Amino acid sequence: MFQWALVFLIVAIIAGLLGLSGVAGAATNIAWLLFLVGIVLAVIFFIRGRGPVR
Repeated sequence: MFQWALVFLIVAIIAGLLGLSGVAGAATNIAWLLFLVGIVLAVIFFIRGRGPVR
């Protein structure tokens, strides 16, 4: 998730530099969403731990 968030962030920065504000805004929103999902999943997996092997 974090890798894709970083990719979309880079796309947003490049699009912003080129003046493509619509693409930059969309890429920024996607990057932010993927970052939040990654954080939530990381916290869930951290709390659950590895657990017993079944």
